[in-house]
Amino acid sequence: MIKRLVIGTRGSKLALWQANHVAFLIKERYPTVEVMLKNIVTTGDKVLDVPLARIGGKGVFTKELERALLAGEIDLAVHSLKDMPTELPTGLTLGAVTERADASDALISPKYRTLDNLPFGARVGTSSLRRKAQLLFFRPDLVITDLRGNIDTRLAKLGNQELDAIVLAVAGLQRLNWGEQITQFIPMDICLPAVGQGALAIETRVGDTALDSVLEFLHHPETAYAVTAERAFLRELEGGCQVPIGVHGWLDGGVLRLIAAILSADGRRRLLDSAAGHPNAAANLGSNLARRMYVTGGREILEELRCGEEGWHE
Repeated sequence: MIKRLVIGTRGSKLALWQANHVAFLIKERYPTVEVMLKNIVTTGDKVLDVPLARIGGKGVFTKELERALLAGEIDLAVHSLKDMPTELPTGLTLGAVTERADASDALISPKYRTLDNLPFGARVGTSSLRRKAQLLFFRPDLVITDLRGNIDTRLAKLGNQELDAIVLAVAGLQRLNWGEQITQFIPMDICLPAVGQGALAIETRVGDTALDSVLEFLHHPETAYAVTAERAFLRELEGGCQVPIGVHGWLDGGVLRLIAAILSADGRRRLLDSAAGHPNAAANLGSNLARRMYVTGGREILEELRCGEEGWHE
């Protein structure tokens, strides 16, 4: 039986909450196991004055943790699944995917409350091209302002940067007991979430069977089916470019359903489609939907995006 585990985590409030949450669950289940946290600073934490797409996109919050994992400095890493690239480094795997929290996005606008109530030309802060494109599709008049930083930093900027609203993930706000800040849960027919949004990923080394056994109780199969389809969808389309994509999978009476949107960066065009199938074929479901959308209009949108100049991050 494992006697000691070192969990790698970023140092933000949300990342620490997530790592401590996993540590608590492990200690509750296995009281004799000593669990420690190791804070690791990532590129995304260090570079705060540049849009994330320009410093590496999704991997900026995971690479340093993965290096530590491969070097044996930590035993597992806890991530927001939406921060993880669809391809993992050789030797690493998803040891567990936790039960998903609310996957939707939240509007925070103390004065105007909802997207419909925002005045013409309202300034909305978000660091996500996915959110920007979908918001502009719904409200082309909005002025979207890049907003970097941790959740508490972004909330503070709402008041001191002349913003009318900001958009954040519901799950992160609720985990930090800031759910009361939410003025609107943005409907998914307006803003589909990022791949894996609301779920935690526990990354481990391939072949660590003892640890796999310990983590088995944390794995939530229904969430895993859904995010497997989502990640397969994104993997099929992103190639060398990061693109504005929203996608959400869920189980409905034993059927896995998937809905996805591909948008132009300016939000002027949106391609929307959906699919359903057996959960055991989750990866094929996601890949097949992506291929279908590619030939029914997605190709034109993707080809207009210039790699390296625009990207999306959550």
